[in-house]
Amino acid sequence: MQQYTIFDSHAHIYPQKIAVKAATSVGNFYSTGMAGDGTIETLLAFGKEAGISKYVVHSVATSAHQVSSINRFIVDSCKAHPEFIGFMTLHQDMTEQEIADEVDVCIKNGIRGVKLHPDFQKFAINSPEGQKMYNVVGERLPILFHTGDKRYNFSSPYFLAEMAKKYPKMRFIGAHFGGYSCWEQVADAYKGCDNVWYDTSSTTGFFGDKVFLAGLIHTLGVEKFFFGCDYPMWKADEEIERFLNIPLTEKEREAIFSGNLKEFLNI
Repeated sequence: MQQYTIFDSHAHIYPQKIAVKAATSVGNFYSTGMAGDGTIETLLAFGKEAGISKYVVHSVATSAHQVSSINRFIVDSCKAHPEFIGFMTLHQDMTEQEIADEVDVCIKNGIRGVKLHPDFQKFAINSPEGQKMYNVVGERLPILFHTGDKRYNFSSPYFLAEMAKKYPKMRFIGAHFGGYSCWEQVADAYKGCDNVWYDTSSTTGFFGDKVFLAGLIHTLGVEKFFFGCDYPMWKADEEIERFLNIPLTEKEREAIFSGNLKEFLNI
């Protein structure tokens, strides 16, 4: 097999003392088993086995008082592991001033983006609470959303598309091909959304027909996609194997594995 430079654009990490509990909670939310235990050590072990050289790492706050401690953990983890690229968290119950102060501190400490999970955090992407955060973050950092879950009315691809059009100078990333469990909406929803990118995490394992995924990639733009594993839900080598089954050219695979993210984050 050709050797690729591989970046994992979507990895959740948790402090050692709560990692197993947090990973189990995520598994319960999605009614699925987890491949990893949520620790940094297991993420790196999986990644070493699979040949991954960089990781975008993040965690999600389910209340406003968790935000600062989570962000300190992400910052400290990135300082300890140069292969990590940190995305911070925010919460819709924070005031605008609290959001502004947190973003300033995180940027000064090398944070490169924001991760939000509307279904966990219980806010609609296009809600006033969400827009309060976007207005403060502005163009300074890209925002990665968990996007699309048919069980809830928080993370619809159409909501993200609406915000992308309202904030055309911001950069947004729709995780899970832009629509976890709502993939039939994706091609229509993101028409004309030049400021939306996508990751491949938690998608390839659900499709036996990889031609469908290739079609989505070509419709939305190869240059818009980043490879991601969604640790601790999936194991890196298995996600790589599933991605390689999508009928793409070698040049397209290289771009999605690392080239697009290098350009997006100016690595």
